[in-house]
Amino acid sequence: MTEERFDPSSADGRWQRAWDEAGIFRADSASTKPKSYVLEMFPYPSGRIHIGHVRNYTMGDVLARFKAMTGHEVLHPMGWDAFGMPAENAAMEKGVHPGGWTRDNIANMKAQLQRLGFALDWSREFATCDAEYYGQEQALFLKLYEAGLVYRKESAVNWDPVDMTVLANEQVIDGRGWRSGALVEKRKLSQWFLKITQFADELLEGLDGLDKWPEKVRLMQENWIGKSTGLQAHFKGSNFDETIEVYTTRPDTIFGASFVAIAAEHPIAHAVAATDHQAQQFIEKCRAGGTTAAELETAEKLGYDTGLTVAHPVTGRDLPVWIANFVLMDYGTGAIMAVPGHDQRDFEFATKYGLPIPRVVAPSADEADKPFAGEAEAGEGVIVNSDFLTGLPVEDAKRAIITRAAEDGWGTPKTQYRLRDWGVSRQRYWGTPIPFIHCDSCGVVPVPEDRLPVVLPEDVDFKTPGNPLERHPTWKHTDCPKCGSAARRETDTLDTFVDSSWYFLRFASQPGDKPFDKDEIAQWLPVGQYIGGIEHAILHLLYARFWTRALAHCGLIDVKEPFAQLFTQGMVTHETYSREENGRTVYYAPAEVNRSSDSAVLVDGGQPVEIGRVIKMSKSKKNVVDPDEIIAQYGADAVRWFMLSDSPPERDLPWSEAGIEGCGRFVQRLWRLFGQYDANATGDDKAVARKQHQTVAAVAEDIEALSFNKAVARIYELTGVVEKAAPSTSRSEAILSLMKLVSPMMPHLAEEAWSRAGQAGLVAQAAWPEVDPALLEEDEVTVAVQVKGKLRDTLTVPKGLPKEELEALALASEKVQRNLEGAEIRKVIVVPDRLVNLVI
Repeated sequence: MTEERFDPSSADGRWQRAWDEAGIFRADSASTKPKSYVLEMFPYPSGRIHIGHVRNYTMGDVLARFKAMTGHEVLHPMGWDAFGMPAENAAMEKGVHPGGWTRDNIANMKAQLQRLGFALDWSREFATCDAEYYGQEQALFLKLYEAGLVYRKESAVNWDPVDMTVLANEQVIDGRGWRSGALVEKRKLSQWFLKITQFADELLEGLDGLDKWPEKVRLMQENWIGKSTGLQAHFKGSNFDETIEVYTTRPDTIFGASFVAIAAEHPIAHAVAATDHQAQQFIEKCRAGGTTAAELETAEKLGYDTGLTVAHPVTGRDLPVWIANFVLMDYGTGAIMAVPGHDQRDFEFATKYGLPIPRVVAPSADEADKPFAGEAEAGEGVIVNSDFLTGLPVEDAKRAIITRAAEDGWGTPKTQYRLRDWGVSRQRYWGTPIPFIHCDSCGVVPVPEDRLPVVLPEDVDFKTPGNPLERHPTWKHTDCPKCGSAARRETDTLDTFVDSSWYFLRFASQPGDKPFDKDEIAQWLPVGQYIGGIEHAILHLLYARFWTRALAHCGLIDVKEPFAQLFTQGMVTHETYSREENGRTVYYAPAEVNRSSDSAVLVDGGQPVEIGRVIKMSKSKKNVVDPDEIIAQYGADAVRWFMLSDSPPERDLPWSEAGIEGCGRFVQRLWRLFGQYDANATGDDKAVARKQHQTVAAVAEDIEALSFNKAVARIYELTGVVEKAAPSTSRSEAILSLMKLVSPMMPHLAEEAWSRAGQAGLVAQAAWPEVDPALLEEDEVTVAVQVKGKLRDTLTVPKGLPKEELEALALASEKVQRNLEGAEIRKVIVVPDRLVNLVI
């Protein structure tokens, strides 16, 4: 065995088939073992998995295999987040059906994942585009409707005139559609909404219990929910008969208000535009501009003076009313009291249009007249120039003005949220049909449960932009479930975030007649460990938390938080290679480039290429590495080991050829060591045994903590110790332990070595090595010997050696005696197990 090399091209497939035939990764809900649910965020079937996927799933796989070896019944499933625009784009560009394109991609990606030997329960696999899955989703949607958590209303939306669909705010970039690049328009459409705001406080309070989530993720969700307590003030019209409601979280600055700004969609703005053509033109300009709060923060501040004024609720002075492009109707009341001295947006606007910028907050009372240095100040310190609030600290001033507003009747305290109800309507084909029917007589009617699923039609045409369901000649025509008259199906489909908001429940329980079984969910949920990218920190996780709470609210499940532990892994990165060709930058894949220590040239032609920064792997930059090519060259285990070895898992991992080559060498190094297992060896080696048990205990702790790079380092260290040790029973036991230790990380190598060593069964089903507590402690220590505080020697001695014996050994040291040079020792300081210091 030691003379031959480990051959992954033969071993990998053989052991993958053995695991599959034995069915060892199938989760048994009836098992009496403690349950462990390990889940990585399921992928979109785009065509090929990338190295980033490999890192994500390798981490989860190591934990799942370890949990199985430590006596748990493990659920580690896999499926596909399969609906969405990319499939429709492929249909338009390539003339294929979205379903066929998606299924082909799933087949390719599944084969790739299987080549990596992941311990996945493929018996629970599904794609969200399966009618069986989305039919159950439709049933859940109707349950939420019955509970009053689904409603339909006319709403202003981001409309992409090219893709002809509604876009979420996050899909609008610089005022343009994320895919089409078209200028986004604001339109009013009837849309379906989920009442996520009803759970705002629950979702916020629930974050406190998620102490095994990254703090940054909890903070991002807290900010997204955006709970704030402030004042809703009534600014009465001075030259018109209406009142503008303004919400502010800084009522203490009310004396610094110099104008009121309203959103372009505000009713008063529309009223002005009805008789003012210039106002109407300005509103149209706002509609064509940015639509997200983040974009408007950086965009040029633009406004239109309506000619209207409102009375300041305290001073009575008239304040002008402006329509402003940075005020959104969806936030607060769609109107703000502008305090330019202490809000940067207001400052830029006031500067542009020559409006007053009074100071009402200063670092101290002595600086009440301090000029502004070209920008707004945050508003920390004490209140100045503010009548009865002057001299008060900010928080005291807030309380005082809210009390005055309530007493005088011009304002009320109010809690607001940044979070808005979730608009789930999408005008596209490749998604879950919303299960409602429109009847001229009965209105909007839910599809009866016995008519579910509402299945997408196969015969659709993508040659014309827009929603194929709306144009379909027959699919949308049906009968009203109430009166039986001719009616029309809802042609909008659900936002794909809905599909991923409950998939983890379907993985845990898959009855044929309902979305899941409540009792079975109670066995597996919450997910013990959830792993995925930080890019999903807000929307996916928030929506999944909402759906779980909403389903609990409906009595369908008993769990309220879906994920007990969350880990966000770093990305895999690679440098880029490019050349300027015909006036444009052309990127090349790593496989197309010969890279030396300080330069790179094309494999074909030898032209030099520029070596760019190390960045996230991206198809557009072509700095991607195909896992299949690396597996073919080095085997699955070397790839898995590289994913775990170099960087802490929460940090980015730079890909390098040298790194994967080193991992390939270590696979062979272990193989040679495993070949030295000798069941007939005799003799004890206490040092080897101690190192073995210490490593087993430490690696277990590291895997539980997802500190895979630390576990890898310990395995390297133990390998070195065992390689150098003389043959003994202890050495052979350490080799067997090493096979088990690397089994979650290098499963194919471990199985091959376990089999060659004559061990029974599969190592994947073997128990994690036991630890002898007595061997976790060192029985020898290294003691420093100092003369006048300077290190002169070290002693390796039995742990717990008495002070007088330590002193005698120190004095007997030749190095110490040379440094004493016959001087008289005035004092000896002994710290047991650590230090002897001779003072002369």
